[in-house]
Amino acid sequence: MFITFEGPDGSGKTTQVAQTAAALRAQGHHVLLTREPGGTAIGDQIRAILNDMRNKSLQPRAELLLFSASRAQIVTEVIRPHLAAGGLVICDRFFDSTYAYQGYGHGLELALLRQITEFATGGLKPDMTLLLDIAPEDGLQRRLSAVARGEEWTRLDDMAMAFHRRVREGYHALIAAEPERWVRIDAARSVEAVQADILAVMAARVPPAVRRVVTDGA
Repeated sequence: MFITFEGPDGSGKTTQVAQTAAALRAQGHHVLLTREPGGTAIGDQIRAILNDMRNKSLQPRAELLLFSASRAQIVTEVIRPHLAAGGLVICDRFFDSTYAYQGYGHGLELALLRQITEFATGGLKPDMTLLLDIAPEDGLQRRLSAVARGEEWTRLDDMAMAFHRRVREGYHALIAAEPERWVRIDAARSVEAVQADILAVMAARVPPAVRRVVTDGA
């Protein structure tokens, strides 16, 4: 099963995906936790370019192609092999981030983004996507608090508030277009409350882990 987490900046995805992966592993699932952009040696180099504040002049079309290049690498090198082996993949962002940020945020044509995404992923699509939803003002305030604790403030964090509002609106439009794949979680609450809701979703929608019993001569 392929599960992705999406959300505006400051929604708490990194914390929640780590806790969710740990909980599913404890249930016996063979879980691969990865992220976008990144997740491979090449993808991590692309991530550094995309996040670097020195690259504020990066054009939206170039940004799109860099995200797509990282995505093509992780799908081929990491995600598909783990799924083929019967594992469960949790990815912190996937192509819906492209639609929300480069499409709704920057205003690039969605039909074109879908064509490029289809090429980059080879048609791979998540089985389930969770949106950790939070108002952009609250999310960015969280990001500023995290920066004060030593985390990096990225080029996308630094976009205008209007951009972040369009991103959130984009996520809501994506849910409306494909409600059977999406689950919206209110991320403005405590870490514990959000995780409880996520685990309830997992219990309802993720099949139980298959535990192999190895006998002599097997």
